[in-house]
Amino acid sequence: MANVVTFGELMLRLAPVGYQRFFQDTQMEATFGGGEANVAVSLANFGLDSTYVTKLPDHAIGQAAVNSLRYFGVDTSKIARGGSRVGIYYLEKGASQRGSLCIYDRAHSAIAEAGAEDFDWDEIFAQADWFHFTGITPALGPNVAELCLAACKAAKAHGVTISCDLNYRGKLWTREQARTVMSQLCQYVDVCIANEEDAKDVFGIEAPNTDINGGKLDKTGYESVARQLTERFGFRKVAITLRTSYSASDNGWAGMLYDGTNCYFSRDYHLHIVDRVGGGDSFGAGLIYALLTGKSDQQAIEFAAAASALKHTIEGDYNRVTVAEVEKLAAGNGSGRVQR
Repeated sequence: MANVVTFGELMLRLAPVGYQRFFQDTQMEATFGGGEANVAVSLANFGLDSTYVTKLPDHAIGQAAVNSLRYFGVDTSKIARGGSRVGIYYLEKGASQRGSLCIYDRAHSAIAEAGAEDFDWDEIFAQADWFHFTGITPALGPNVAELCLAACKAAKAHGVTISCDLNYRGKLWTREQARTVMSQLCQYVDVCIANEEDAKDVFGIEAPNTDINGGKLDKTGYESVARQLTERFGFRKVAITLRTSYSASDNGWAGMLYDGTNCYFSRDYHLHIVDRVGGGDSFGAGLIYALLTGKSDQQAIEFAAAASALKHTIEGDYNRVTVAEVEKLAAGNGSGRVQR
């Protein structure tokens, strides 16, 4: 069974109940999530061996975060313990014409202050087949960017396939900082994952004839984006999520996979969104699973898009779906009828 290693920050998510605004009442729902952790959980649910690497405090909140992964069968044995705090993000889920709002409180978190001594990358990758990280992790600070670089070098030395979701976060670093760091890291990446904005924000590569805020998306423009990314970094594959935003509640959704020669597009989905956080992570996890299990490129992009479409119906960061459920949707059964 394939073993996938992911590396990033696991955060405490605090959110008002339902679609209420911050402190509209006195309650907040507390769960855990984070880009690479979300991928690890999805892959464990799909039946792969999934190992998550981070650093968390050795106290009750840190342990609760670890336990949230163990519940799904994620291997947490490589998590370093130490530091004083778990990063927090506050999420106000949007609805209709009111967009979602995310506020970070993650400065000085355990992983943000981690150092090279916390991780033995050669040991971590000794039995690994795939390594996944996102552009969020190196944005946490120069020391974490160096950890990502060390991880990529070690993974490559062990013959491990590397994927990266560009995941630009403007609240964490500037476009110039992202371009400098990600240009170095992407030299080690085999499979690049991006959305409709990442390639533009990080590398200045823009899809023509597209207006994501106005609900206009030209699929052919993304073939040009994928080709330019491949020419610049030599990626084996580039996957791009195609989101058409009609409102915070309703989106069009599809995916594209480029293999250096051909483009493969998934079927289109109309999403009525319950919770979109983790949608891109579930897409990445679906793609990794599909490629590791020998699916064709067309099957892989169908599986990834379907996995992500289902995630939009589930509360919380983690995608709680099975391979059978994803394959059923990917095959065209999206009626939502009661299963008896």
